[in-house]
Amino acid sequence: MNFAQEKNGSSRLVGFGIVVLIHILVVWAIASGLAREIVKAVAGPIETKVIEEKVKPPPPPEKVVPPPPDLKAPPPPFVPPPEFQVTAPPPPMATPIASTQVAPPAQAAKAAPPPAVAAPPAPPAPPRTGPTKAGIACTKMAKPEMPSVNWSGEALFKATATVKAGRVVDVSVSSLRGGVDRKALRALSAAIETTMREGYECPGDWVIEQEFQFRID
Repeated sequence: MNFAQEKNGSSRLVGFGIVVLIHILVVWAIASGLAREIVKAVAGPIETKVIEEKVKPPPPPEKVVPPPPDLKAPPPPFVPPPEFQVTAPPPPMATPIASTQVAPPAQAAKAAPPPAVAAPPAPPAPPRTGPTKAGIACTKMAKPEMPSVNWSGEALFKATATVKAGRVVDVSVSSLRGGVDRKALRALSAAIETTMREGYECPGDWVIEQEFQFRID
């Protein structure tokens, strides 16, 4: 019996079985998707990065310096010398003129101005023919105070006053319309006289008149 042939035959069978087993595992891995997971694990994630290109800024423009101005004065123009000289004729001799002096005319004597005529004096102011309204002659006029008399109605008075040196020196009161009793009339007349003597200022000398109206309902 040859033991070498038996060993070779058994090793071939084992190798063939291993190859068949490997094929079975590959087919099963493909069917179950294990191959995809293995490919993903081997490949790994892919990262993408955008690299910005660094652009260098352009160099600043060069400053152009203008050339300095030419301060040199231009050369004088060339004037050629004259070819010949011209002699100017001598000036003519001036003829002597006899000087005659004329005496200035005698100034006429100025006539003296006539004497100024004095203006005639202003005519005197015409005399006042009647009393003047108090509002024209007086600069200050006070209102009479209402006397404490028990009365009602309406009363109208006319007062004539004589003014000397701006002050009232005399007052005459007359009733134009009286709807009150005598006691009230006397009280109102007294109030008018007191007001004109103490509260009126009329520069100068005057005879003035003023009406006063009282009314109590």
